[in-house]
Amino acid sequence: MRMSAQETVALVLAQTPGPPQDPGGQGEDFGKSSPLGLVLLIVFAISVVLLVRSMTKHLKKLPVVFDEDKASAATPARVKRAEAAAAKEAEETGEPEAAEEPTGSKAKTE
Repeated sequence: MRMSAQETVALVLAQTPGPPQDPGGQGEDFGKSSPLGLVLLIVFAISVVLLVRSMTKHLKKLPVVFDEDKASAATPARVKRAEAAAAKEAEETGEPEAAEEPTGSKAKTE
């Protein structure tokens, strides 16, 4: 009994496939963690603890209240020079709004 090509293709497509050689990674060890996973989890936990300690240490160094005078003293000199130049230019052109002194250079009146 000889089959035609169409019958052979139909027969091959109609067959149920056999069990696969690789069941998609769901072998005997599927769902079990390895010792490497435990080591990684411990390393991540230690790094989080160290980062929290470091962040806490840095936050403790911050002042509770930010003082404007101290902040102006900490500004870079080039920023102060630029503000002074802008104020001087505003005074020369006669613009009253921009002629105000730069922030932080106001004298204390106590």
